[in-house]
Amino acid sequence: MIKPLLTTALKDLGELLPKLAVLEPALHTLADTMLACWQARGKVLIAGNGGSAADAMHLAEELSVRYQKNRKALAAIALCDPAAITCAGNDFGYEHIFARQVEALGNAGDVFVALTTSGNSPSIVRALEIARLQGLRTAGFLGNDGGRARALTDIPLIVPSDATARIQEAHKVLFHVLCEYIESRL
Repeated sequence: MIKPLLTTALKDLGELLPKLAVLEPALHTLADTMLACWQARGKVLIAGNGGSAADAMHLAEELSVRYQKNRKALAAIALCDPAAITCAGNDFGYEHIFARQVEALGNAGDVFVALTTSGNSPSIVRALEIARLQGLRTAGFLGNDGGRARALTDIPLIVPSDATARIQEAHKVLFHVLCEYIESRL
């Protein structure tokens, strides 16, 4: 039966979502960092694996196209090109699939946003390292305790849960608030 599963998911989310309020300062900082980046004609690069890759594309399209209202397009790119990913994975190893793209596309002053529920994805950790070396500001939508990615992000947004699905659901709430705030400032 699906009812107990839905009841449990709603209960878990009901307990988790109020805990996100502590992330308001970090979310505000990320929004201001992104706005400053765009004002300087920079771009936001976003990456994640699996469901987080889909979330990276979701966030990028809401920034580059629109969230709720028509406004200026914002430079946001999800690093999800299958040709780039498979080439980097084949030629350099999977941990380099995003790092190579950050190296190619990222400039000092740009923003790299990492999505990882564990905080320990080698491909994300390596991309964060390269982003820092190249002078990008780094942010992470993370889960659990933030993992290895926490120390590599200027702006960590850590959802205090170890349930992957709940972390991803909470990330979507944070994405939407971020987009709504950004649109209100444009």
